[in-house]
Order: sequence, then structure tokens, then C-alpha cells
Amino acid sequence: MMPEMLATLKSLIRSIHRRDEKARLAAEMIRQAGGYRWVGLYDVNETDIAVIGWSGPSAPTYPRFPRHQGLNGAAVASGESVVVQDVRRDSRYLTTLGDTMAEMIVPVRREDAVIVGTIDVESAIVDAFSDHDQELLRQCGEILRPLWTDGICYEQENP
Repeated sequence: MMPEMLATLKSLIRSIHRRDEKARLAAEMIRQAGGYRWVGLYDVNETDIAVIGWSGPSAPTYPRFPRHQGLNGAAVASGESVVVQDVRRDSRYLTTLGDTMAEMIVPVRREDAVIVGTIDVESAIVDAFSDHDQELLRQCGEILRPLWTDGICYEQENP
């Protein structure tokens, strides 16, 4: 299923949908492919991290927060994926859903290595994430890079 989903994601990123719609649809595809309970795609700028699309039972509690906060902030600061298999044991966790037990954040980089976005997945199960999940999100980040780096992608409108 993963190669099919990745091919569909490539088609989505080249589609004429607006950026916010692409982000929402991409989050839904990732959520379905990985069996995750919640997925969010976030912008990262010099001061903030802000959601651009999500899929799951509700919107994030913190749609925008300072760049240094939360597990997203930790991933941006370290430049590495952050996998927390039990968020109750990590004080950096910013609650999205009250029953989240595990969260994984994968940074998305421009070609010059600057982090411009993140993919955030959550589960209601402790120890939910494997190396396979991290590789899936890494590949999704590479495909979705134009959401953050392609000026045309930002400005396209539906006909």
C-alpha cells in the first residue's frame, strides 16, 4: 500500500488544489496509510510553528505556538525526528488530544537544509511507532516539500 499512497501523494502535490486543501488531503492520506489517529502538517518560520492542515477527530489545541515549544519545537531545534512513545513521560508534549499516548514529529527541509515544516502524527497507543513509521513520514516529507518551498504551490487557486 505504501508505494500506491506515495504515488497518490505525488499526484496531489502536482494538482491544482489550493495549498490548504493539499495539506488537508495529504494529512488524511498519511493518517489512513499509517493507521494514525491524528496527523498534522505544520509551517515552521523564524518565530512560530503553525498548522496548515490536519486530519483526525479534532483541530489541534495549539494551532500556532512559539518555535521552541513542544515536540515540534524539539524536532526543529535538533533537526532530527522526535519519537515519544509515551507522552506522559515527556514534559515537552503540547496536548492536541487528551488521550494521546505517543507522538512522532518529522522535520521537512528545503534543498538548502533549512527546516520549513513538520509532519506530526499521534496515536492513542503507547509504543505505537516503529522505524517503518519514521521512514514513511520521511518519504512523505520529501514528496510534500513543495507545500513549503514552491511559491506557485502557495498561490494556486482552484479554477
